[in-house]
Amino acid sequence: MLAAAAWALAGPPATATAADLLATVKARGTLKVALEGTYPPFNYKDQKSGQLAGYDVDVARLLGARLGVKVEFVTSEWAGILAGLAAHKYDVIVSQVGINPKREQAFDFSTPYIYSMPQLIVRKDDAAGYKSLADLKGKKLGVGQGSVYEQQAKAVPGIDVRSYAAAPDTMSDLASGRLDAALNDSLMSAYLLKISRLPIKAGARVGAVERMGIPFQKGNPEFKAALNQALAGAAADGSLTAISLKWFGADVSKAP
Repeated sequence: MLAAAAWALAGPPATATAADLLATVKARGTLKVALEGTYPPFNYKDQKSGQLAGYDVDVARLLGARLGVKVEFVTSEWAGILAGLAAHKYDVIVSQVGINPKREQAFDFSTPYIYSMPQLIVRKDDAAGYKSLADLKGKKLGVGQGSVYEQQAKAVPGIDVRSYAAAPDTMSDLASGRLDAALNDSLMSAYLLKISRLPIKAGARVGAVERMGIPFQKGNPEFKAALNQALAGAAADGSLTAISLKWFGADVSKAP
């Protein structure tokens, strides 16, 4: 995911005399957390309760409790979410922000709290045992229209790439035999498989691992240490695993 113009809004680096974010958050009594709010199962508004829900929401609330503060959620369109952080509109983003060198030039990140990578989905009775995209030459592969997975599949000569606007349609065609396999994000795949009653299953992971972290303004070493300590504690006592199983039916909080 990319946020346009985020870097242009980044202010000057924090000075040595500036209060660490941890002290600011503790004094305020709240941690201001930005997320999209329209991206299930990670963060979205539950239709029944009208409240925010999802993996990211549960993680943010867990971290707030461990830091001893309340969590105040701020929703933002993805295109401007990093720019909002640069403009000090909130303290952190918990919304599937991938850690990469360009973003690390502008922000500090927590340790990763969730991992993702491209993954195949196949029928439960599949006996082909596809281990890579190259194994799908001459086969029909379903992908999301306009997605990075569509680009990845089309870069391999010989695959009959079928593009779909909606993942449920892809899964339906896979189950019915109109596709030989589907390609999606491993996190989304885990969620789709958890809620689906179709005869499909997870296949091989076929790409590089992407690490998701929590970005915040540079120059806050005490906050970074406290945040990472909270994440480490949640990982050690199984809290992160429990949240992961709740939303995905698999533990996606650990590196594959």
